[in-house]
Amino acid sequence: MAAYFPWLPAERLIRANTAPPDTPFALVEKQKGAMRLVALSQAAHLLGLAPGLPLADARARVPGLLAFDHDPAADSALLERLAEACLRYTPRVMVAPPQGLILDISGCHHLYDSNLSRAEKWLSDDLARRLGETRLTVRIACATASDAALALATFGLEEDAVHRLPVVALDCAPAVHHALQRAGLNHIGDLASRPRTILASRFGEDVTYRLARLLGEVDSPIIPRRSRPAVLCEARFAEPIAHSETVRAVLAELTGQAVRELEERGEGARAVAVKLFRCDGAVSQLAIETAAPTRDAALLMRLFAERIEGLRDPLDPGFGYDSITLEIRAAEPLAADQRDFEASAAKAREQLSALLARLATRLGPERVTHWQAVDSHVPEGVFISSPSTCDGEGDRAKRGGGVAGKAGGLTTATPPSFAPQMPPPHRKSMGRIENSRPLLLLDPPECVEAIAEVPDGPPYRFRWRGSQHRVARHEGPERIAMPWWDGRHKEARLTRDYYRVEDSDGRRFWLFRHGLYDEKPDPRWYMHGLFA
Repeated sequence: MAAYFPWLPAERLIRANTAPPDTPFALVEKQKGAMRLVALSQAAHLLGLAPGLPLADARARVPGLLAFDHDPAADSALLERLAEACLRYTPRVMVAPPQGLILDISGCHHLYDSNLSRAEKWLSDDLARRLGETRLTVRIACATASDAALALATFGLEEDAVHRLPVVALDCAPAVHHALQRAGLNHIGDLASRPRTILASRFGEDVTYRLARLLGEVDSPIIPRRSRPAVLCEARFAEPIAHSETVRAVLAELTGQAVRELEERGEGARAVAVKLFRCDGAVSQLAIETAAPTRDAALLMRLFAERIEGLRDPLDPGFGYDSITLEIRAAEPLAADQRDFEASAAKAREQLSALLARLATRLGPERVTHWQAVDSHVPEGVFISSPSTCDGEGDRAKRGGGVAGKAGGLTTATPPSFAPQMPPPHRKSMGRIENSRPLLLLDPPECVEAIAEVPDGPPYRFRWRGSQHRVARHEGPERIAMPWWDGRHKEARLTRDYYRVEDSDGRRFWLFRHGLYDEKPDPRWYMHGLFA
């Protein structure tokens, strides 16, 4: 089933009280150095105007024609909201820009009527009624192929009138349409009755491919706006409900259904969303995330209560909700555990996860963070600060590589082993230490004034934060090359030689020389971390 909105840009302005409903007007944008019509109101269309016409020519034909700037982003946003409202009929809704929607009802028509024709009729009438209440003109058509349904809706024809569609329905280049019409091929039926090889050799293979899609001979895939949720529970009502207590009761029932299905699958919820469909077409949505997989219905209900309380604008049921859906958008394996063993530890983990989930729901997931290890050899990139509701390799892969941590970030990763450099005779080596990374990293590293006995040797003495430090023992260097593929500027890609040093007072530092002498004539020294 397809829905086409012929006057969507113009009616968007009328709904916003920006343009008069009865006066002809057009939406224009600059094309090829001239202001041209992009979209029209229905009144302007009836006067013979058409998209593509220069604004000056249009005003010569219709003096006093109003013109407004075309805003395709606003049209797209309105189309997205309409697609969201159509999810009440099927989870497979695709936006067909600039003015169409495609609904795949092949697997859900039995929910409305056992007879396919009656189900299509009921769905079409209900969709037209709801969209009519939003003051939008819509044409609806059903067909076995999505391309055919959209073309029928665009040109206002019935389901069995595919052969009467004009060749413009192929959506080819204007030169191809002109060539087809010059050859006397004005309708899809004229093309369907001719051998495809002749059409392909004269007009191109794209014409035959698009013709096959219109006739349903080639699959026309529907790409829904979002992937199918792991669990979907839905409640429909014969009469709209508006009381908050009733809504909470329905939500609790849907949560219980979702939890039981998750238990059968051996999974726990990580991201849950609820959609409340108002009878006037508006859709409200609530989304929560958990710090760990859970099947605790009471916890999910508490999180939804927190989300509702934290809304800037309270939920407005209007004349009532006629449908509510609950989606488990992300789920992870969650095995059943035995409470008799390590019950206190399991309870502590559950309480911590519940606390993190409530804080993230109330304050926002980006404000409740934790440290997470990252596979990176760059010292400041081995940990990242990520939302507490994100965990696991999948989340790290989506976030990408390491990001510099803040000062004070704990680092416990141990780098690959290396052989310590032999120290000069008058100084003792620190020997092999168990943890070769400091507990405290400085972000960014702080510049120090250092003196080395030899140009590429360890520091002999350095000044940091106004204090002099004499090196008693050292270990290193540990040479770390910066990634060349991340697009950093040349200075940031210099090689680093790290040294673990101990001064005469027993304090341990982590310093590095920024750049080799064949990379930079005067490399500088930096303090990067402090050992306990």
